[in-house]
Amino acid sequence: MRGPPLSRRAPPDIIIRPGRDEDAPAIRALIDASRAEFPGPAGPADRLGDLARPATHYAERRGALFIAAQGEDIIGLAASAPTATDGTIELTDLQVRRDLRGGGLALRLLNAVETAARGMQRLQLWCDTRADAAQRFFEKHGYLREGPIRVREDGSKALEFAYAKPLAGIQVISLDAAAAASADRRLGDILTLAANSDAQLPLFSGAEARRYWRGVSADVAGGRRVLLAGWVEGVLAGAVQLDINTPPYQDHRGEVQHLLILPAYRGGGLALALMAALETAARARGRRLLTLNAMAGGPAEALARATHWQEGGRIPGFTVTARGVPCDMLFFWKALG
Repeated sequence: MRGPPLSRRAPPDIIIRPGRDEDAPAIRALIDASRAEFPGPAGPADRLGDLARPATHYAERRGALFIAAQGEDIIGLAASAPTATDGTIELTDLQVRRDLRGGGLALRLLNAVETAARGMQRLQLWCDTRADAAQRFFEKHGYLREGPIRVREDGSKALEFAYAKPLAGIQVISLDAAAAASADRRLGDILTLAANSDAQLPLFSGAEARRYWRGVSADVAGGRRVLLAGWVEGVLAGAVQLDINTPPYQDHRGEVQHLLILPAYRGGGLALALMAALETAARARGRRLLTLNAMAGGPAEALARATHWQEGGRIPGFTVTARGVPCDMLFFWKALG
């Protein structure tokens, strides 16, 4: 799958409509132009299935085919179909004409696929390892790397990364190193927005936030940290960490760190879901005692008390807010049964 790399605004008269079988020649031309961006062995032209009758092909697979049209010109497409895994749908193709990329058209097509997949649990896709801009695009919109690289079996021998994201309800996933690394852009946005909306947190620039998350990814890869991410209706909206880099003979405990929720998604149950999943992850790693720090009067204190953590002490003026105001720090603990 190629992606939308450039930075041009799409004209306003573009419509997104269902694909038709008579679109086949224009679809083929769009795919051939995309294939030419990455020279290599040519695979067969039927990467969208039966290109002689594309709409029929996707209807028979219970999938969807969307076309971006400007007048009589077809300038983009997106296609999806259910997989053999229950509740999972695959984005099989997403194309935008090169001179119109970067103007929001790819996102409109992706949104059309996600809307059509409403009711499914998960959306997955494969992305060419050379398509850096496409990878950034999907990561920006909550898709994370998963699993090993594959070789396309269509004759092109292209190498592809797998990406996926949950679609329905509140879902929490423990990220491995590859997923954590691919999440740094989106998690950086969450950290920046959460910090800028909360006077108690230090302010972060976008670059600082991404550097921070790269360090977290390194700790995940080294087995020193667990990173859980949470989605709400397809939006990656929060995360929490468990520090398990404990001294020798202290591997019975872990420290909860940096519960972050996008401001618009606070109070909807995501924080509770993240904390419940974190306790499950801690038990799976043999951790029987958890600790966390919370600024007095802040949302973390309220969450700890609501989820039956025990207060272990208070240090007056332990920390200073982003606005320079001294604040008491509370220390909580919880024994896991």
